[in-house]
Amino acid sequence: MPRKGMRTLNWFSPKHPTLDITSPSTSQFSSPSRFAFSPSRPSFSEAVIDRTIEMAEPMITKWDPDTTTFAKVTSLFYENRKEAKNFIKVVNNLHKAMHFHATENSRSDKLIRAQALMQIAMKRLQKEFYQILSINRAHLDPESISIVSSRTSISTRSSTSDFDIEDNDDDRVAVAGESISEVEDFSNVVMADLRLIAECMISTGYTLECLKIYKVMRKSIIDEAIYKLGVEKLMSSSQVHKMHWEVLNLKIKDWLNAVDVAMKTLFNGERILSDYVFASNDAIRESCFTEISKDGAMTLFSFPEIVAKNSKKSAEKVFRLLDMYTSIVEHCPDIEATFPFDSESVIRSQALTSLVKLGESIRTALSEFEISLLKESSKTIIAGGGIHSLVIDAMNYIILLADYSNVLSDILGESLPPAKGSLPESYFGIADSDESPAPAISLRFAWLILILFCKLDAKAKHYKELSLAYLFLANNLRYIVVKVRSSNLKYLLGENWISKQEGKIKKFALNYERLGWSHVIESLQHDPNASMTPQQVKEVFKRFNSAFEQVHRKQSVCVVPNRKLRDDLKVSIARKILPVYREFYNKHRDTILKERHSSHVIRFSPEDVGHHLSDLFFGPVESGSSSSFESSPSRTTPSRLR
Repeated sequence: MPRKGMRTLNWFSPKHPTLDITSPSTSQFSSPSRFAFSPSRPSFSEAVIDRTIEMAEPMITKWDPDTTTFAKVTSLFYENRKEAKNFIKVVNNLHKAMHFHATENSRSDKLIRAQALMQIAMKRLQKEFYQILSINRAHLDPESISIVSSRTSISTRSSTSDFDIEDNDDDRVAVAGESISEVEDFSNVVMADLRLIAECMISTGYTLECLKIYKVMRKSIIDEAIYKLGVEKLMSSSQVHKMHWEVLNLKIKDWLNAVDVAMKTLFNGERILSDYVFASNDAIRESCFTEISKDGAMTLFSFPEIVAKNSKKSAEKVFRLLDMYTSIVEHCPDIEATFPFDSESVIRSQALTSLVKLGESIRTALSEFEISLLKESSKTIIAGGGIHSLVIDAMNYIILLADYSNVLSDILGESLPPAKGSLPESYFGIADSDESPAPAISLRFAWLILILFCKLDAKAKHYKELSLAYLFLANNLRYIVVKVRSSNLKYLLGENWISKQEGKIKKFALNYERLGWSHVIESLQHDPNASMTPQQVKEVFKRFNSAFEQVHRKQSVCVVPNRKLRDDLKVSIARKILPVYREFYNKHRDTILKERHSSHVIRFSPEDVGHHLSDLFFGPVESGSSSSFESSPSRTTPSRLR
């Protein structure tokens, strides 16, 4: 009678292959044509099963964990690899003999006896399978499997015989050690053992028992790895919505790292192991890997969707959304390759859904930034015509967006700025024609900066001094151009755009000089060919002194943070004033020095004028350093742009 708990084998199940009587396991017996069925002589199938049971029983019962302490505490595959290999062969031969005999007599007592042995053998193999998976977690972690696979080119289609384990393990390891480490070699051995057991259990009808052990053990590794990478099974939407940005930002950083590790190592290594262990059956290895990885993959790829749908919207958060979008796009080929089957379509679908939701949130955030820029209407006047904080903040934001131009092209598609159809091309400043249209993403960035230009024009009108308004425009436009040249915007907007803005800066600077310094220049006007009386000379010096002091005092509060623009302005102003003043000074100085109180008339030597001009455009001392205007962009946005 079979042991309690043993199941009855369905001998005519299609999962049991027919016996090839020419196989090595049965070739020792004579051909069935030589046997005639008679009451006095056993049939050929009876002889086969008798002989097979006789050979199998000693080995199988030896390793019955319910009969001896030795079998209970000892691992067959660790104790004696050659015997483990023979054990597998004995079990396979027993199964073939049982199947062969069942075709003649499905109610034979011999089948019951053989089935009892098969149950013991399967219990042993289940124990071995579990022990190998449990004890060798370090050698079977996905990272180790990925490394072993890349270095040894593990083939999922190789036959089991290619991985037979010989007695002389030390020699084999020594030879393998020439190309791979002993640790990697041991991983190969462990994988081969698992495959050997799995193929035996599956071929003998114990697929469910084998897969149950494998799935439970391996799924726990994937789930634990995802958790350790910082990706939790997602909280509710309300939790994400209430979460402080600092906390959510850290979780997004963890996710970005996790998706890299998961796709390059975790899921890849698990796929390799499943494909190898269950190489004999495509359907099994597909379903096995899917069940092991599905929960972890869904947890991983649902995170961006929940963040995109439920996190509080703000302009600066768009960069984290862009990081997640970029990560999914970069891993799309890996996702398709790792989860290619129909049973895994839900994973691919989740990744795509997260991509779509991220894209929607990013478009919304960009639209909100554009609207905030359009609505900005502060009337704050920047002392000295310096760089407006709106320009600093907006350009920092736009520069960071430009670093994601490829991704933004995908998100925004070919949609053009709202004003593209109503404004001429010159307003955008980039080359755009029917023959050679500018990329939509370039027009988008040109449009954002155009809005900024319009805001600068409006703010310049708040200056009472027209010269200071032009200096304000020159300073801010120079800041924008410098930022464009030093960022990815240079390639998006092009040299044509930059050249046009450079031309505008020169015009603004010239207007500043004309309006701010014309009184000084005009004070030196006289007929150089006509002779002048001492009184006339005095009048010219006095006019110059008064004009220069007044203008210098007024312009000394001006700030020009950009060194090149500052030097260009000084040189240009000096060229308009110094040569004329030096000529007049050298020609008439002696006339004035002969008179009393000459120092009241000649207040400045040409050198004094030069020194005073060189001190311009640094602003008042108490205003602090202008270097802050050239600070690097940060991923924050002031309240006026949020």
